Amino acid sequence: MAQGEAAGRGNAKPQDQGWAWMVLLAAVVLQGLTLGFPCCIGVFFTDLQHEFQASNSQTSWFPSIMVAVLHGGGPLCSILVKRFSCRFAVMLGGLLSGLGMVSSSFCRSISQLYLTAGLITGLGSCFSFQAGVTALGYYFVRWRTLANAVASTGVSLGFTLWPLLSQHLLDEMGWRNTFLIFGGILLNCCVCGAIMRPIQLAPGSLPQPAKPEEEPGSRAEEAQLSNGASPHHPTLQQHTRRTKCFQMLQKYLAFDIFCQNKGYQIYTIGVTWMMMGFALPHVYLVPYAIHNGVEERKAALLISIIGFINIFIRPLTGLLSGHRAFTGRRIYLFSLAVLLCGLSNFICVISAQFSVLILYCVILSIAMSGVGALTFQVLMDVVDMDRFSSALGLFTILESITLLIGPPLTGLLVDITSDFHYVFYNSSFFLISAALFMGLSFCALEKKNKLREASKAHLDNPSKYQYSETSTEPKAESQSPPAVEYITSI
Repeated sequence: MAQGEAAGRGNAKPQDQGWAWMVLLAAVVLQGLTLGFPCCIGVFFTDLQHEFQASNSQTSWFPSIMVAVLHGGGPLCSILVKRFSCRFAVMLGGLLSGLGMVSSSFCRSISQLYLTAGLITGLGSCFSFQAGVTALGYYFVRWRTLANAVASTGVSLGFTLWPLLSQHLLDEMGWRNTFLIFGGILLNCCVCGAIMRPIQLAPGSLPQPAKPEEEPGSRAEEAQLSNGASPHHPTLQQHTRRTKCFQMLQKYLAFDIFCQNKGYQIYTIGVTWMMMGFALPHVYLVPYAIHNGVEERKAALLISIIGFINIFIRPLTGLLSGHRAFTGRRIYLFSLAVLLCGLSNFICVISAQFSVLILYCVILSIAMSGVGALTFQVLMDVVDMDRFSSALGLFTILESITLLIGPPLTGLLVDITSDFHYVFYNSSFFLISAALFMGLSFCALEKKNKLREASKAHLDNPSKYQYSETSTEPKAESQSPPAVEYITSI
């Protein structure tokens, strides 16, 4: 520990070398334990239904809450990281995840699972995952793209191993003892957090956001005091609270970017709509296969096939999309991957034979690799990097809402019709419509920006004064060029 801190204070840079690779290994394990974990819930779907006499809609709330909290708890995790450290947030997340699954093993109703495995485990997974990604960003600068691509293989490893382990433990000791063991496994997030020791950076490189954030409130307070108001005056206190609340919303939930940046607006709406159908196959594929006569072990193997193919395709897709040739075009690759996800669902509708379902899993996993590898890269393309964290906060909260309501609504439709085909019909509808919306909207936005630039060029020619006057106007509307240049320079 002392040697690492000494190295950080000296001239040698701790990034991209030495202990950074241990942090990368911990990030791989973290993503497998957190993002990969919800994929195995489908294995327990039928058993939980029989145990609690619950409908498809009631049972699907359990994984929906877990995934929604995992994605939507980002702003709270950011506060923990800034207030304490990445290590603290990761280890706290590990404790919550383990506690949630241990408590789940004693649940006597499906509603209790919503609180324990859904809310507590989901929140813990959120803290561990997002704080782990943040720590990775501190430890890697030059090799950051490679580090993120390698870390994403942890998700694929989790997709591969969790369902197989779940089915084996379920057959041997039932779902309650399995959840108890899962609690112990998820506590390993604490070990990964212990590896992510705080990095010592040069004093000039540390961000100092406190002063600018306090200026509006302090100026208002000074103005009130100059007029004779007491610092404890109710009006002044209310104004200070409103100012701080506004600053917090602007910092962690970028509503101003959403209103001004058309690219961010289109992308956020498209992904939010997409998430209504994206998680449906993960929740219902195993129950669908069992319902159509596939053996339980083979049904669990389907999710593992998706994860195994992701191990190789996801990092390759991430590195390929980072090439200079795809600069400014990643949104179209993303839309194509979403479209392929939607079209692949029709394979399940044609037949539920195991061989056909394997073909479906292969095609779906290739498309999912593109979606998983490009989601955050595209977001970096459409917003400035200095506002990326706040843009990510609003982005994850909105998508968590549709992740929460998508599976239960589809489960309700299956309960009413007694037809699992509606799972894949619904998924295809949301995915295909979202892909077309994003692709066509960005194409129209690109043409509009080109026309604006052409007309601006004509206005800029007469004099230098006219150029300086018009060049400041479109910055708030199109922020993608600076973000694209930043990404390609890494």
